Amino acid sequence: MEMTALTIGELHELLAGKTLSATELTQGFLDRIEAVDPDIRAFITVTKQEALAQAKAVDEKLGRGEKLGMLEGIPMALKDNLCTEGIRTTCSSKILENFIPPYQATVAEKLHDSGAVLLGKLNMDEFAMGSSTENSGFFATRNPWDPERVPGGSSGGSVASVAADQAVYALGSDTGGSIRQPAAFCGVVGLKPTYGVVSRYGLIAYASSLDQIGPVTKTVRDNALVLNAIAGHDAKDSTSAVFEKPDYTQFLTEDIRGLRIGVPKEYFGQGLDPHVEGVLQEALRTYESLGAIVEECSLPHTEYAMPAYYLIATAEASSNLARYDGVRYGRRAEGAEDVIGMFCQTRAEGFGPEVKRRIMLGTYALSAGYYDAYYLKAQKVRTLIVRDFEEALAKFDVLLSPTTPTTAFRIGEKSGDPLTMYLSDVCTVPINLAGIPALSIPAGFADGLPVGMQLMGKHFAEGTLYKAAYAFEKNTPFHTMKPGLGKGGAR
Repeated sequence: MEMTALTIGELHELLAGKTLSATELTQGFLDRIEAVDPDIRAFITVTKQEALAQAKAVDEKLGRGEKLGMLEGIPMALKDNLCTEGIRTTCSSKILENFIPPYQATVAEKLHDSGAVLLGKLNMDEFAMGSSTENSGFFATRNPWDPERVPGGSSGGSVASVAADQAVYALGSDTGGSIRQPAAFCGVVGLKPTYGVVSRYGLIAYASSLDQIGPVTKTVRDNALVLNAIAGHDAKDSTSAVFEKPDYTQFLTEDIRGLRIGVPKEYFGQGLDPHVEGVLQEALRTYESLGAIVEECSLPHTEYAMPAYYLIATAEASSNLARYDGVRYGRRAEGAEDVIGMFCQTRAEGFGPEVKRRIMLGTYALSAGYYDAYYLKAQKVRTLIVRDFEEALAKFDVLLSPTTPTTAFRIGEKSGDPLTMYLSDVCTVPINLAGIPALSIPAGFADGLPVGMQLMGKHFAEGTLYKAAYAFEKNTPFHTMKPGLGKGGAR
């Protein structure tokens, strides 16, 4: 097997045993990016010199006989809305095309301190607004399983890079499904942690009460290892939770006898592709064969989640994106007659159509005379959705649903119909409103394309999700299957 296809654990053993040097490993991934990325287009910026320098430092540590941490020398990449000091961070927007942050996101700092090797910054829907990575201000990313299809979004570059073996793991952000939905489309593991478990300091905000950073990996164990590194309280983030962080790998056991799994009937209704449903039903049978207790349950306010989300998220986006005015940083339009003209012209030139659409929706929802009718009512609906999950999770250890109602759709298929595009996230949006953790793992294939299964849990119960996911992964082959990258099917 190619070294770029290996997991964190496998590569750690090779590095620690000095079978492979960190420099050789990093160069291998840089070569892989050069060979594959012209077709996938996951990367906006490749940090070749920085990566080789970091790898050299790891090799020097090995040469001194020092012990390596699990992530030391392991090549990874970051979604381009995570600030990296001295390295361009664009948010895939023309308004930030040449922005170089003077500071580091907490998650980037934690991974740097863990000895991780940064390969570069990854493409995304502009300001994380989208479900296909077609809304990037620069170019669309393609799905490694079928380059004519989208990888999902908004963390499409993060997920595609891992699925195409261009990085061992990546970080994405998830506001309404932006890690889990592309993870399902590309057949990898993606976690949206409990709100507050991972610091948002240095994440360029879309919707502050919904955004959460999480890991994208090839396996459940890898996901737990990365969460170990990035989770924890951060005084720089006022929404960061104070909690006792466990070692998430301690939950990785195949024994799930007696685990109670709730299946919300609202996620298996109209709009769910029959082939996707078939994969999920087979997954439920796998869980029953492992001794889990599977029962139907209800989340009655699910149908109101999408309208509530698109009011709350766009309202917060309207507020957060007001800072991009051409005055302090980022793009500034030339030739305006006055400050107001410069402000309007800068935003008109710098923002793409989807970002403008969401800013206008949010500004309208917050405007005088409409605040109570829209934004306030959406917040009340959010409370009902929170209660639905609390009641269901009082009876069950985890809830199980499809991650997406369909497999990956074709590039351009939904870009002209925003409402149809938004429905790609119908299974993931409620989780962000509730603030609970959710994990998408490969569950099978439909017509040769990956199908994702979503596991949802109580606040701070990421360990329970890993336990349920790990048992499934160990008893199925889907996480081992790789895209052919244009060669026709899996390899």
